[in-house]
Amino acid sequence: MTSIPGVSSSSSSQSGSGLTGNDLSDVDLDEFLGLLITELQNQDPLDPMDNGEMLTQISQIREIGSTNQLTETLSTLAIGQELTMASGMIGKQVTALDNNANNVKGVVDRVSVQTDEEDPSIRKVSVHIGDSVVDINNIREILEN
Repeated sequence: MTSIPGVSSSSSSQSGSGLTGNDLSDVDLDEFLGLLITELQNQDPLDPMDNGEMLTQISQIREIGSTNQLTETLSTLAIGQELTMASGMIGKQVTALDNNANNVKGVVDRVSVQTDEEDPSIRKVSVHIGDSVVDINNIREILEN
């Protein structure tokens, strides 16, 4: 007969890994699932996690996933609003600070969106005034022609 060595029951806080509720905001879904699987693999077979703890952890997984999805949706919505606002400036005279912190005044002739190479979810909307490129957030005044 094979003997199984005793494993001490892990004392669990909210996530079962010693993390507090505030620390969970820094844990992504993959890390959380890894912690949960590790906890399940190392639990004491004579004193397993109860159903209430398991349900709490599953709800935390869903909450993390929902929060990530909401953040992505809001980011996409914000970029869409910036792009709509910038396209409405085409043909209008604006005053702004260009990317070199110089004051610029002129007519917006086009709009562009730059995507971060490392994180494609990060985008920056810019307007072009002649040869100057201006971040949409650096526009100070919009004038009718």
